[in-house]
Amino acid sequence: MKDSTQTNNIEELNAIALRLKELRKAKGFSNYEHIAFALEMSRSAYWRLETGANFELKTLIKICRVLEISLEEFFKGIDLPKSKIKS
Repeated sequence: MKDSTQTNNIEELNAIALRLKELRKAKGFSNYEHIAFALEMSRSAYWRLETGANFELKTLIKICRVLEISLEEFFKGIDLPKSKIKS
């Protein structure tokens, strides 16, 4: 059984994946193969990003540069639940 933290992480990764797919299409990359080529990564590696795989910040920065958007624009509309950890 998954704990709530793990479930939240999956939901958050899926929200990021959905945002990535939305932005890709909005920027004219109708097929994920084309953006994979622009990012100099394999089609299967890029496909994993759009299906909710966890990926490195340097990959996200590269994606934002190819899409010509800021990190702020990338994360617009993605809400993360508040942490239950007290500071």
